[in-house]
Amino acid sequence: MTDERTTVRVTRGFLSKPEKIYDAWLTPAIATKFLFSTPDGEMQKVEIDAKEGGTFTVIERRKGEDIEHTGTYEKLRRPDRIVFTFKVPKFSGEETRVTLDITRDGNGSQITLLHEGVLPDYAEKTENGWTKMLNGLAAVVMD
Repeated sequence: MTDERTTVRVTRGFLSKPEKIYDAWLTPAIATKFLFSTPDGEMQKVEIDAKEGGTFTVIERRKGEDIEHTGTYEKLRRPDRIVFTFKVPKFSGEETRVTLDITRDGNGSQITLLHEGVLPDYAEKTENGWTKMLNGLAAVVMD
């Protein structure tokens, strides 16, 4: 086994302003609708301490099993950047890093998401997961 890692990049446009996109990531009542949620899952807990050094915990029940997603916010710069560590303890004890860059794009915005430290075997699954999540975010923040 190798220690090689890759970076997954996902970009998506939104009709909403950057401030609305940024706030959705950090507001539990909104994040519960898209953050690490799946169509067949049932959200159990969304806790967000939205400050640098603050943590988040999102737990969704999938097929009778609770899947926990955790991390620590390293950089919060409203409305254009969120950087956090990320871990799913059920699958790995390793932390990776996710960076969201939110830019104004006409009347809307665009997110460029970088997920660093991904094992190459998980790159496609990781990209698909973030793509679904950003699609879910778009549905939640429609103006």
